[in-house]
Amino acid sequence: QDTITLRLHQFLPAQAAVPAMILKPWSERLEAATDGRIRIEHFDAMSLGGRPPELYDQARDGVVDMSMTVVGYTPGRFPRTEVVELPFMMTNPVATARAYWDMVETDFQSNEYADTKVLGAWVHGPGVIHSKNGVNSLEDMQGLTLRGPTRIINDLLSELGAEPVGMPLPAIPEAISRGVVQATVIPWEVTSSIRLSELVSHHTEFSGNEALYTAAIVLVMNKARYEALPEDLRAILDEQSGAALSSFATQVMWDMDAPAREIAVNAGNTITTLDQAEVDRWKAASQPVIDRWVGEMNAQGIDGT
Repeated sequence: QDTITLRLHQFLPAQAAVPAMILKPWSERLEAATDGRIRIEHFDAMSLGGRPPELYDQARDGVVDMSMTVVGYTPGRFPRTEVVELPFMMTNPVATARAYWDMVETDFQSNEYADTKVLGAWVHGPGVIHSKNGVNSLEDMQGLTLRGPTRIINDLLSELGAEPVGMPLPAIPEAISRGVVQATVIPWEVTSSIRLSELVSHHTEFSGNEALYTAAIVLVMNKARYEALPEDLRAILDEQSGAALSSFATQVMWDMDAPAREIAVNAGNTITTLDQAEVDRWKAASQPVIDRWVGEMNAQGIDGT
């Protein structure tokens, strides 16, 4: 039978954990399960053009068949999804991804993702502060120019006293090298793909199970392309995606935090872990971010609680 070729576009370099260890193994499993009737072509690092904030619309509009992106790269467009990014909300990344996927199935797919088919919805491991001069206390955030990925996380950084600069991940190396920002927040996992441990020498972690933040990630498919698949292939795609893919993706990203962290250790960089008393100060300082989001959702007719 004819092979159906689907083009998948995303913003990370090919060697990063998400394309190399999540998207490509997933597509290989899908191809095997369909006996080769579905084939995925991978286009990494925005090689089909555009900018990372355009990826969702590229899938929606049929410019590509599938895209993977950080939801918050389009600020305010997916308000319900922002719940998983609220400060200190996440205690376990895989559990958070499962909850995120459940919300996609029961709520988000029919409203803010209604114009695409969501194949996977996951989060990364605990967000870490990576800086040139070190962040050892809440006071060190005052006036710090700091890259942030999404609206909620930038609101958090601002509430903590920093001066956030929103930008997608591929822009971080140049922004740090040129002095546009002095620091960035990203999980350990992706630092190796942009050689961040060579650009900054200080890293700040948070003790305990609660993470400063995480970011929501989606893999979406053009809705018409999905619905045009033969029924048996659509069933296989569903089986290979969804909750299983979401949990798998998060586990891989979380697992890859350790080897990426080791690169910074071997480079002789300074890694500071804030103790629980200091973390509690950060949690208290970030509470207005949560309160604002709940108020915004309630004002939109969305139950923010």
